Amino acid sequence: MSTGAGMETSIGAAAGGQKRPATPSDPLDAYVAALSDVLRGPTRAKARLVAEIRDGLDDTVAAHIRAGLPYERAAELAVRDFGSPDHLAPTFQHELTIAQARHTARAAALTVPFAVVCWLLVWTASHDSAWQLPRTTSLLTVHLVGVAAIASVLAAATLTATGRLARWLPTPHRLPLAVAWTGTAASIAMAIAALVLVTLSVVVTNWPLAVAAGAFAAASHAVVASSARTCRQCARLPVT
Repeated sequence: MSTGAGMETSIGAAAGGQKRPATPSDPLDAYVAALSDVLRGPTRAKARLVAEIRDGLDDTVAAHIRAGLPYERAAELAVRDFGSPDHLAPTFQHELTIAQARHTARAAALTVPFAVVCWLLVWTASHDSAWQLPRTTSLLTVHLVGVAAIASVLAAATLTATGRLARWLPTPHRLPLAVAWTGTAASIAMAIAALVLVTLSVVVTNWPLAVAAGAFAAASHAVVASSARTCRQCARLPVT
């Protein structure tokens, strides 16, 4: 069978010889699009969940068509059976919120330690040269490393709590929001670190190291900040 013919094959054709009309106003497409708009979470997890919902709709439509209904009526009944997107969204948002919390925790756990290492490298390099880090900058370094280290530990704990332990222990309701703000704090720390490192590159002897460390800290900030922002959005949405 050709590709074009394969694309024209519909649920109805498989079930009873009817072909599904390919129109922009298809109720299933509109339903899935509306549901996708109200859900928040990791792109892949959300796409997989929406695809599963679409498969369920397709199966329901196929069952109605086998019962003798036309496609339009079958699609209308399938959408009615599933319920409105706003009513259905909280049921699936919980899964996406946990997935986003794990995504944010993983991003912090993987990037924050490297940012700490970058700070320590610059710290070591500064003590090997004639120029020394000012006391204020040294204190700031200790503070930022502390914040980043705490965020990394909490992120690792989150991955554990939402992993295998979740089979026996309920996930704390406030955990996603805690992860979101922990990730936000870590991203702010890395943003400040990037700014300070770039500034130090002007005065330290080993300026290429400071520039490289600053660039990595900035990239880490972008990754964690984006994930934490989505996690905050997820944590505010109603779930069931």
